[in-house]
Amino acid sequence: MPEKPDDDPFHDCELDPDAVLGTRTFHDVLFTDDTETPVNLLTGETPAHSQATVEEAKAFAASIDTDTPQIALPASVETQIETQSKPYTSAAFFHFKATGSLELHRAYHAAYESDAFSVDFEADYESGDLTITVEQTGDS
Repeated sequence: MPEKPDDDPFHDCELDPDAVLGTRTFHDVLFTDDTETPVNLLTGETPAHSQATVEEAKAFAASIDTDTPQIALPASVETQIETQSKPYTSAAFFHFKATGSLELHRAYHAAYESDAFSVDFEADYESGDLTITVEQTGDS
């Protein structure tokens, strides 16, 4: 165990590294062609702002200028209506909306930022599944 909290990437996490080591798949968390979109009750059509493809969503997520890889998450129907936005949004691949909890979000983020861990992810936009793999490196 590191002597100083600054040496421990998990010092402000509720979870320890064991909680994220290995491979875990989060099901139905990504934007897909089946993501729910609003329908105008009078016309039966989806508004133009809510029409999008997976390729557009992936390109949008990739265009975000950040060092942390982004994924495309579905936007709620309410958000699409209120803000007239696309049916997707981007977020870090370990975002709590994908991992299901703020605790996991923080632990994956700590592992990603640490040289003591190797973190990879696979975003399967066909199924909507996100798979994250964390391994300890020799730098620990």
